[in-house]
Amino acid sequence: MTKRLNEQEVIDLIAEEADIIIPIGNGEPHRLLDILEENYLKLDNVNVHQMLALTERDYMLGKMKGYLSHVSYFLSGATRRAYYDGHIELVPNVFHDVPRLLKNTTKMSMVMAVASPMDEHGYFSLGTGADYVAEFIGHVPFMLEVNEHMPRTFGKNQVHISQIVGFVESDSILAEEKSPPVTEKDLAIAKFVTNEIEDGDTLQVGIGSVPNAVMAMLKNHRHLGIHTEMLTDSIVDLVAAGAVDGTRKFTHQGKIIATFAYGTQRLYDFVHQNTAVEFLPVSVVNDPREIAKEERIVSINATTEIDLYGQCASETVGGRYYSSTGGQADFAQGVRFAKHGKGYICMYSTAKDDTISRIKTQLTPGSVVTTSKNAVDNIVTEYGIAKLYGKSLKERANALIDIAHPKFREELRFNAKKDGIL
Repeated sequence: MTKRLNEQEVIDLIAEEADIIIPIGNGEPHRLLDILEENYLKLDNVNVHQMLALTERDYMLGKMKGYLSHVSYFLSGATRRAYYDGHIELVPNVFHDVPRLLKNTTKMSMVMAVASPMDEHGYFSLGTGADYVAEFIGHVPFMLEVNEHMPRTFGKNQVHISQIVGFVESDSILAEEKSPPVTEKDLAIAKFVTNEIEDGDTLQVGIGSVPNAVMAMLKNHRHLGIHTEMLTDSIVDLVAAGAVDGTRKFTHQGKIIATFAYGTQRLYDFVHQNTAVEFLPVSVVNDPREIAKEERIVSINATTEIDLYGQCASETVGGRYYSSTGGQADFAQGVRFAKHGKGYICMYSTAKDDTISRIKTQLTPGSVVTTSKNAVDNIVTEYGIAKLYGKSLKERANALIDIAHPKFREELRFNAKKDGIL
């Protein structure tokens, strides 16, 4: 009996008030979601749960209420408008806890995911990820969208045909994320960070121009390891340069460890059938206790603003929600527990053509703290590094003012004294 499904068979497998879990990024099954939308009148209060959706859809915009709705765990360009207009819910979380959160708060009715074609042994691969769905394999019904463009990868993201309720086929081209251009400010920040990285360190890097600039400056380093939530194109460059071999890692020696990949086709070609890369569930990759086992872990992330206490608001912009916590808090804790761990949160000192300081006496009203003052380690701008761990509130304020844009330092110092910080 074949497990290939037609549209009606897909709909027949969706229970009333089902909670459907969709993976992150390119794990998003476009054909299956098309089927749900095209047949939404046959559904009854079905909720789709997902982080970082790629495509804005009618069900996100409140056009199918009572039939099909969206619950977000990390906003993206596809979901921000829907959230601002009140059509979708946003659930606070830290990335490593999302699998447990889903287990405890949803029915876990089904996982719908994209997979590579089945191999001769009956296994599909979840391709560009493992994220928050991989640990549900064998425990929750899986419905797959088999796509020949999805790379076959390794790790704990293998699904056997006996573990799925069925599949459809598609030939969607994978979404790509082009590297943003690197500016002089990026290079200045990157230089400060790279001076702190030693041969044999293990890296976690986020997305953006600053992490890309950092990685570009590490090509002459040796024996670097990778343990990161997201793989990007910059890691491919480091491998090609001979800088990454993972031989000095404390866990998964010789392996590049991640929970999902998002970049260009060059990255997807790199991970395809590459046994040096392993995708593991986010509950492993981002668990601070697991991160801490990498004794020389270096975490590089970004924020939008910081106050003089050291509180980082990384998921709001101007006091308005923009994304969510993601893995920043996970790695902030993980490097703290690691024997020689170091964490760097990077940002430009200003915004809007140097008219607004990103270092503030108090956070913008409505801003949400992502990395707390107790977890923050180092803050980096184009003017230097503020080492905050173990510093008093007064010492922190002085260190942060020293790396603010010069035009704002006097004002920050004045307001800090007025508010009793200095």
